Formats: sequence, C-alpha cells, structure tokens
Amino acid sequence: MTAARFVRFQGTARHPRGHFPGVFALANGLAREGALDPAEHRFWRAANDWYDAAYPDPSVKDPTVYDHGLNPGAVAWFRADARHLLDRVPGYLALLTAHGVAWERVETDDPGRVVYEDEVQVVAVPRPDPAPRS
Repeated sequence: MTAARFVRFQGTARHPRGHFPGVFALANGLAREGALDPAEHRFWRAANDWYDAAYPDPSVKDPTVYDHGLNPGAVAWFRADARHLLDRVPGYLALLTAHGVAWERVETDDPGRVVYEDEVQVVAVPRPDPAPRS
C-alpha cells in the first residue's frame, strides 16, 4: 500500500457553503474573533507570515480559484511530500485543540477536479458523491 499523495487538515463541521474549512481558515477565524491570548496571537501571526513567505497563495495567482460559482467547494490540499510545510501544521492544530475546535486529517490520491496546482499544493473541487444505489 502506498501513501496518499495529498493531505488536508480541516474542521469537522461544514461551512454554510458545504465545505469543511481548512486549518488556516479555522485559525484565522479564532484570531479575527479575538479569541487568542497574546502568546497564541504571536504564534499565529509568525506562522502565517512564514507560510505567506514559504508558498504561493493560489488566490493571488488566480483570483477565481475559490470563486463559489466557478469552483464550488474548492479547497486546498498539501502535497504529501511538502514536508517543510507539513512540519509546521502541528502548532496550528494545537491552537485549534486549545480552543475546542474539532479537526481531522484527511488523505487522498484524488482530491477532485484540480483548478490550481504548484509544487507544494493543489486546490480542487470535490467530486460529487455518487448517487446511492437502490
């Protein structure tokens, strides 16, 4: 058995639009709500700055990538071999856990219809669930 090619860390509760928010959206939400104490805020700010410098923002390269009309439910996935990016995720997960935000790790070889990709990530629209069999 081979390891999955893509990994995502996401909340366990669906967003009103139907997708599961990713780890960065969840942490950014805590910061926006003012829920972080000063040490957590320093961690969050420094970690976000590092990620902003370490890899491209898909929505800057292609402003339509997360457009709900064009790409409904599009979400980002790390490439599983992007170790330098994945190694920093546990700090975010600890932050979410400390604030009671449930999260999960999801792995796949098929994230869906890829609408953006670079050397460390893809953004994909999930494939529709197959119709139930009668």
